Amino acid sequence: MDGTVLVADDDLTIRTVLTQALTRAGCKVQATSSLTTLMRWVQEGRGDAVITDVAMPDGNGLEMLPKIAADRPGLPVIVISAQNTIMTAIKASEAEAFDYLPKPFDLPDLMKRTARALEADRPRKSLPVESATQPALPLVGGSPAMQDVFTLIARVLNAPLPVIVSGESGTGKTLVARVMHDMSERRDQPFVRVSATDLERDDAVAELLERAGSGTILFEDISVLPPELQVKAVAIIDASSNEGPRFTATSQADPGDAVASGDLRADLFYRLDGAMIDLAPLRQRIDDIALLADHFLSQDAAAATPLRQLSASALEKLRKYSWPGNVRQLENTIRRLMLTARDPEISAAEAEAVLAGQPLTTPEQGAIDDEKLAQSVGRHLQRYFDLHTGDLPPAGLYARVLREMETPLIEIALDATGGNQAKCADLLGINRNTLRKKITELDIRVTRSRKMM
Repeated sequence: MDGTVLVADDDLTIRTVLTQALTRAGCKVQATSSLTTLMRWVQEGRGDAVITDVAMPDGNGLEMLPKIAADRPGLPVIVISAQNTIMTAIKASEAEAFDYLPKPFDLPDLMKRTARALEADRPRKSLPVESATQPALPLVGGSPAMQDVFTLIARVLNAPLPVIVSGESGTGKTLVARVMHDMSERRDQPFVRVSATDLERDDAVAELLERAGSGTILFEDISVLPPELQVKAVAIIDASSNEGPRFTATSQADPGDAVASGDLRADLFYRLDGAMIDLAPLRQRIDDIALLADHFLSQDAAAATPLRQLSASALEKLRKYSWPGNVRQLENTIRRLMLTARDPEISAAEAEAVLAGQPLTTPEQGAIDDEKLAQSVGRHLQRYFDLHTGDLPPAGLYARVLREMETPLIEIALDATGGNQAKCADLLGINRNTLRKKITELDIRVTRSRKMM
């Protein structure tokens, strides 16, 4: 890399790391802990690129972006921030930052982005930072998966593109669509959620377009709409003008897979496939559980309920749970804990008691939200029968199915109790001798450990 990089961050460690890394890469570096100093350097014509934090002792780095753009058109600015919310990404995009990274950032990734910034040659314009406030709903997260979502939302916010938001039930698909509307230039226009019932009306095409105006239309869960209603959705899109609404949609199933299976019409998919936002299930971003829990706790505290906080051991219980109902299930769990906890600090035992009362579910991608264990087993059994294409499975099915269920149940229970057979038998509600007999019959390996749930 070649050029001078201006670094502004009040964290000495970050300034030191960036200075060393950029210097080794061949750059000259000027680092400061003050926005005032940074702005003076910019006005003096120093630097070929800027890396700045948002929260600084003497101001907000985002609020300086329009002034930097006015003073030095074309100077690329990379924003780094520990404020891991959708608003940070949106404001950085609105203020035309060259790039945005959440803290903690990956140093090699930041170096690559800095290299691109130094090579960039593009005109810039000063855009005002919108004064919209952070929505009260839980679109928060510091995980890489959520930060990618925030960045993508910011990029397509005002683009004339349709958007499909996919993800399991409870991940916040409708919330993302709503935030995109509320933070966009269409925010003063209607946001119309379209369900199957809305599409069944004879006058659905004209009525829905009239209701939406130049706002946003959201088709809910397009992959489960009946084919005749998907045709109606296509008709609505085709009847819209350039001044009409923006079209968005949600889908629990992967849209590409839904087209391949015939559940989603290809013509509807192609009309909506402008941008794809995929929301990861909560079990794949467990580091966001603490942020989300704090959000729900603070929401309830603001609603005049007693102030609570999670103990470290209670949070660990929440982190280990699979959350088949995703963020929605976490929200309900936290609110229940707010009401049932005896002390200001929620204990691990209280968290475990609430989680123990949750329905048994399968955490598989694409599984139906809150699907009970019996329903999951039923799906697998039906698939097993279907594979025999009209013939019956071999005799002895009852014993085979029970064995298939029994083995993983005992293995998981033994693992959860650290191989302690007495505790395992108590957990399963069977006699210890019965457990020993089952271990022998099923050829289950028992390993003792200190693990104890």
